Amino acid sequence: MLGGALAACRRQALADRVRWVLWLPVAMGAGISSYFALAFEPTWAAASAALAVMLAAALAARRARSSAWRMVAALLAAYALGFGLAKVRTESVRAPVLARKIGPVRVDARVVGAEPRGNGSRMVLAPVRIGRQPPDQMPRFVRLSVRARSPVPRPGSWIRVTAVLMPPPGPTMPGDYDFGRWAYFQQFGAVGYLYGRPHAIASLRPARWHEALYARLEDLRSGMTQHVRSIVPGREGVIAAALITGERADIDPSDQEAFRDSGLMHVLSISGLHLALAGGFFFWTVRALLALFPSIVLRFPVKKWAAVAAIAGSTFYLLISGCEAPAVRSWIMLTMMFLAVLVDRPALSMRSVAVAAVIIMLLEPESITEPGCEMSFAAVVGLIALAEWEQANRVAHPDDAPNTLFRRTRRYLTGIAVTSVVAGLATAPIAIFHFDRASPFGIIANLAALPVVGVVIMPMATAAMVLMPFGLDKWPLIAMGKGVGAMMGIAHWVASLPGAGTVVPVWPLASMIAVMVGGLWIALWRQSWRWLGAIPICGGLLGTFLANPPDLLVGRDGQTIAMRAQDGKLVFIGNIGDEYAAGSWLRRAGDGRNLDDALLTQAQGVRCDASGCLAHGRNGTLLAVDRRAEALWDDCAAARVVVTTVPAHLWCHGPALVIDRYDMARAGGVAVWFDEPIRIKTVQGERGRRPWSGAANHSIDGSLELK
Repeated sequence: MLGGALAACRRQALADRVRWVLWLPVAMGAGISSYFALAFEPTWAAASAALAVMLAAALAARRARSSAWRMVAALLAAYALGFGLAKVRTESVRAPVLARKIGPVRVDARVVGAEPRGNGSRMVLAPVRIGRQPPDQMPRFVRLSVRARSPVPRPGSWIRVTAVLMPPPGPTMPGDYDFGRWAYFQQFGAVGYLYGRPHAIASLRPARWHEALYARLEDLRSGMTQHVRSIVPGREGVIAAALITGERADIDPSDQEAFRDSGLMHVLSISGLHLALAGGFFFWTVRALLALFPSIVLRFPVKKWAAVAAIAGSTFYLLISGCEAPAVRSWIMLTMMFLAVLVDRPALSMRSVAVAAVIIMLLEPESITEPGCEMSFAAVVGLIALAEWEQANRVAHPDDAPNTLFRRTRRYLTGIAVTSVVAGLATAPIAIFHFDRASPFGIIANLAALPVVGVVIMPMATAAMVLMPFGLDKWPLIAMGKGVGAMMGIAHWVASLPGAGTVVPVWPLASMIAVMVGGLWIALWRQSWRWLGAIPICGGLLGTFLANPPDLLVGRDGQTIAMRAQDGKLVFIGNIGDEYAAGSWLRRAGDGRNLDDALLTQAQGVRCDASGCLAHGRNGTLLAVDRRAEALWDDCAAARVVVTTVPAHLWCHGPALVIDRYDMARAGGVAVWFDEPIRIKTVQGERGRRPWSGAANHSIDGSLELK
């Protein structure tokens, strides 16, 4: 029986031979992921060995006589290439990272970027002087928050500020998103906040050509943002400007929450949808205008001219929108599609997506660890697989019925519904893993809003950008504002439905990987063996129910402590010091309560006084949280786990686990399971000794010892 199944799979694989090449980017991504999963930083020797394996495997693939062995060697070469590229990229962006908190300190810097945010602003600076910091230890870029309303400096200007600087923060708990790693690859060596206001100073060095160009683009973005808001007033104008220039900082929090809970948040972030609609509008408009002249249409390749115009138009849109990472990735995929038109190849194909993925991984291999990249590729792969299935079904079952207006409308609405479902299913595991949130009514919101976006908002936005230099953009912007108002109404209505914006427990990493591998198996193959992908999908879904969340979480500040109560919910013991971390813990637990409702009360079995608290957790484990040394004498004799803000290891020997102030500083955050024996994970232990973890500059391994 097993032999027959293997023979059937072999026949299916040979029938799908033309699709084998699509797995090369997957193998390349697996190599990159393996690099980032390491708990230590590989040496240059390891990277050189990986590249040597890549060359040897590529040579073996070229010489292999069997197609199966050729593919195995090619996959190994792609895997090794991904691993080596990740190491090369890490070293190429290496820049000093602040080792500890400093300040208030004087900073002289050039403004790289600045944008208003609520009652303040946020700036990215390129410092040339930070107090007495040696030049070889000075971060390349720092990101500062301005808490008070003050004039936002222009990009390219020079300022002097007084600021508190600190290293980019790590995850709030083991396995959470690592902002420090993202900051490392953006070369942000410090973050912080200002004291007082920035003061303009004379230029300390001439601007380089790329700095001057970037400053001009930022000025243009700012001017366009203000122009759009002057024509389209109110909240609609803020969102309209965000859809053109990417300036989302002033969007009303209630609107952001409504878009997030309704499943329309992707509309506010300039990415694949916007670039595709803008590029498609450029393509259709140029081709339609040229079609008015038969002498041109009959003699010249106007379709290719339109493709060139679409590339140019979408490139300008990318530049004016701020060149954010999701938009850049979408621009690469869109450009690949129009380049396929220029060389007379199918515009939408899995091969185009594979080439775009390879280009992105060659340029920025770290992108595959970011949720935006993962979600955009998951959605595109799912939608192209759907298009391939529809095309094959149309060939197998041709429909000769008249193409009436009713049929076209029904097909359009059905297409929106089906694509919303497919894109939602493809991105749901990633959204749950990274954002702990599901939008059960997303299909309703997208079915109602996407026609408005595709027919009114984006065509009018594109027309406004083209007509703006001539002063003819008023009416397109007004029409766009009306469309934005309708979209906002849909978002708020869907968000008000019971159960919208459901917070769900975060999936284990293994479950997310299993589901994504199964989805790729179904999407990339064409033969019937593709449905074997349902096996890892079911296994991954089953794994979400078997997940074992930690029983105790201790924040890096030592003041924020949460325990899993008898009913399975997280409860906070004592005062909450780090509200951001506490809110993140609740979301990852699938708990939608606010922080005040999650405080452990005396009725739930906690006893607190000025010295600390005592509480019983799972398996009857007695937990002591002590803030004064005098409380430790009794608690060290009775409690199984002790968490304290004072040094305690030298004389507190009774508990199975003691976490004191030095452990918190070294570990960066702790998760504990009250099993037998007790299990521990730390933030620094999960991050490993990597350039972005702080372990490269300090003796930090994040380990804690049981008694």
